[in-house]
Amino acid sequence: MPNIEVNGLDTYYEVHGDGPPLMLLHGGFGNAPSMAPMTDILSKHYKVYLPERRGHGHTADPGEITYELMAEDTAGFMAAMGIEKARIAGYSDGAIICLYLGMRHPQIVEKMAPVSANFHWNGLTEHMRAVFEKSTPEAMAAILPEEVKYHRENSPDGPDRFPIFFAKMQKLFLTEPNLTLADLAGIKVPTLVLAADRDLMTIEHTVAMHRAIEGSQLCVIPGANHALVFVRAEEVCAAVLRFLGT
Repeated sequence: MPNIEVNGLDTYYEVHGDGPPLMLLHGGFGNAPSMAPMTDILSKHYKVYLPERRGHGHTADPGEITYELMAEDTAGFMAAMGIEKARIAGYSDGAIICLYLGMRHPQIVEKMAPVSANFHWNGLTEHMRAVFEKSTPEAMAAILPEEVKYHRENSPDGPDRFPIFFAKMQKLFLTEPNLTLADLAGIKVPTLVLAADRDLMTIEHTVAMHRAIEGSQLCVIPGANHALVFVRAEEVCAAVLRFLGT
């Protein structure tokens, strides 16, 4: 698959299917192939674009990694690809980026479906915050073996840089995002807030997000956890497809 320059960053991406454009944004430590369970379904209805963000997969780490910068990279990717407006679905970190795009670049978002997003770092459950605080590169490799292997094999920064990338992501998870309910109230694009009932963030946090985004819809997948886009992809995609339309 090709690369394209975005904000001075050589960005790897994949494209699958045909139809109206859909941006599918992977999670933290993820990559384009990691979204295959959703891609396989959504690409039957859309032309699915999967850029690998700064520091992830084949795309280099230019230094600073923040949600705001990654949102600007995503908007820049769409501009570079000539995509004036698209439906957008994002998972975890990709879902947080959806929120920033809805706030900062509403003109390029037709509809959006953030899946498993927290709008503030304090929305994480106490358990998950403790997990992130105590985590190590070795622990992450045990939790996400395929993603870490992919990063070490494909990152232009080299396999030995993963601990540095891990440290940046760990800090990101523990200190960002810092959006407020007032920020969310500024989102006017049609939004589906989707999460698991046993997600990384509390269900109260998810409901607060839904209530803050005027006119948004809420979908909670019962009996699911943060792995919902992988192990419950059919249910997630069914809800996304109903909302986004074709």
